[in-house]
Amino acid sequence: MRVLAITQIFPNAVEPLAAPFNRQQFAALGRRCELEVLATIPWFPGARWTQRWAAAGRLDEVPRHERIAGLEVEHPRYLHVPRVGYRIADRLYTASLLRSVLGRRGAVDVVLAAWAYPDGAAAVALGRLLGVPVVVKVHGTDINYVAKLPGPSARLRRVLPEARRVVAVSRPLAEEVIRLGVPEGRVVVVRNGIDNTLFRPLDRAEARARLGLAPEGKWLVYVGRLERTKGTLDLLEAFARLAPRRRDLSLALVGNGSAREECAALAARVGAQVRLLGGRPLAEVPLWLGASELLVLPSWNEGTPNVLLEALACGRPVVATRVGGIPDLVTDPSLGELVPARDPAALAQALERVADGVYDGAAIAARGARGSWDESAAHLLTVLEEAVRGA
Repeated sequence: MRVLAITQIFPNAVEPLAAPFNRQQFAALGRRCELEVLATIPWFPGARWTQRWAAAGRLDEVPRHERIAGLEVEHPRYLHVPRVGYRIADRLYTASLLRSVLGRRGAVDVVLAAWAYPDGAAAVALGRLLGVPVVVKVHGTDINYVAKLPGPSARLRRVLPEARRVVAVSRPLAEEVIRLGVPEGRVVVVRNGIDNTLFRPLDRAEARARLGLAPEGKWLVYVGRLERTKGTLDLLEAFARLAPRRRDLSLALVGNGSAREECAALAARVGAQVRLLGGRPLAEVPLWLGASELLVLPSWNEGTPNVLLEALACGRPVVATRVGGIPDLVTDPSLGELVPARDPAALAQALERVADGVYDGAAIAARGARGSWDESAAHLLTVLEEAVRGA
């Protein structure tokens, strides 16, 4: 089967660590079918001169073609109007991809869009032009936040029900998709996998030794984008409440993002107890989880965050916000605590309780066990095959 994937969340030469979940699932899918990826890049006139403040400027150096994780990846540019373009983003996206997509007429059996808007909405229109079914995969923020904005909401309610299938990574996310008007029979839950060779219980002392960390003290770890909506500023405010009286606690933030400078300013006020590590290779993330007492995930909205699955697989409890699909994963106090989003005071209290608690790492790993990316890709392929047969 020939699959054309369209998504704006995928790694590239400038951001090689972006969207590891899509890279891993698509790599596994590509071993089971013919898969080409259109990993789109935002663009507007003069984008290259805006590198300091706009993603489009930073991504201007991305090459037109790459080979990533064994996949052929094309990076077409789509016209992006910063700040004000949400209402027409799917139509601009569609127009920008016409040449790349229509050049594949007759060579595609199904279009797979990963992200609801504008990717999924545009894919429905492009699939109609190609005469092939469309499957839209949704992840969390695209449905829990973007789909609630006035422009995208109206467009998705009109267009998303035309998709042959909509794939959600969690049951709560699937229910949100149904509320957008997609028939329940077309909505399928395909859970993300994890790399079980990397994410498994590790000895804390060994992990710290490999990272060059002192054996004493307690580490709290955040892994993800440094963005306001990821709650990273809330986390630093919460930790600032603890640090003066808890010199045994340290906080490591693994990742980059648009809020990095704000995070650095807040971290500087706390001092050496906070480390901003920037983006790290995927193989290093299990070491930080293994060295830690807990993973903290203070997002304002989420789908089913893979880093949470990975932390549980490493036998580490979590402190996370009660949003999106997270309560579906942290179902018992033995796995950690959930707190309201945007509440640094509650977050600080939970961090201290869990850091000082006694948790059974082997039991956490067993409770949080998740299938591999190969299993996830096999399920996704079944959905794609059903969409083609149904068409």
